Amino acid sequence: MSVAKRPYRQTARAAAAETLRQRVVASFNHLLLSRWIDEITLDEVAASAGTTRQSVIRLFGGKDGLLEAVIELVRAEAVPRTSTPADVSVRAALQTLIAHYEAVGDMVVRFLAQEERHAALRPLLAHGRREHRTWVAERFGSTQNCLNKLERERQITRLIVATDIYTWKLLRRDLGKSQDEVLYLMVGIINKETGEVT
Repeated sequence: MSVAKRPYRQTARAAAAETLRQRVVASFNHLLLSRWIDEITLDEVAASAGTTRQSVIRLFGGKDGLLEAVIELVRAEAVPRTSTPADVSVRAALQTLIAHYEAVGDMVVRFLAQEERHAALRPLLAHGRREHRTWVAERFGSTQNCLNKLERERQITRLIVATDIYTWKLLRRDLGKSQDEVLYLMVGIINKETGEVT
């Protein structure tokens, strides 16, 4: 009888460990929204997740491991929000992008401010920059076919600036614009740059 119970216990234990792992990551993620990485202690993360510091260390090895887990979470959340088809309208593409910024923008801006202090952040942020450039080129590439190589690159750069997370932060956080107003302003910038009308 004990043999039959063992697989169940192992499955239950694995499920409980995964639930705890997710809770710890969510707690660290939440703390990162308002605090610098250096300010957050493992004791705070553990208390927020309803566990012990030792359990956090056992699961993640320390703050770097926790940071890597949060980075994976941010990457996973980015995929559905930025993987819209290339042939959608400017408005639809920007709605998806802004929804992504609304979900993870504050944290990414905080990560950018700490990039030089935490090497673990650099691959995520470098990947984000590459992905954003690709996203811009795919979404607005049809407007660039008549341009020479230099002018095409310049237009892509201007469109990157128009849709960058810092542009979202400036409009949404610094100037206090609504999400709808940010969309309206970004659509206007893109339409003016590309000559499209939506």
